[in-house]
Amino acid sequence: MTDPETEELEELEPIELEITDVLDLHPFPPRDVKELVLEYLDLAYEKGLRELRIIHGKGTGTQRRMVRAILERDPRVVEYGDPPGQSGGWGATWVTLE
Repeated sequence: MTDPETEELEELEPIELEITDVLDLHPFPPRDVKELVLEYLDLAYEKGLRELRIIHGKGTGTQRRMVRAILERDPRVVEYGDPPGQSGGWGATWVTLE
């Protein structure tokens, strides 16, 4: 027997978000972060965005490490690091793409 709420969620269409120079990971479950960041990098690059900011939050640092591991392996990434405090400090990562 299936849960009616689960069936409703499965039938929902995906929401298309506008791609900007900022990706805030707060609304997304941690299990989706890797795929989401990879897709975001693809779409941002395709759109011509080269200066990005990924907001992962401060927390325990798990998402920060995950985001930076992805960036480390992406050949389009020229550099990345902590933005200034007013831009998120260590709760975000700035990224420069080639």
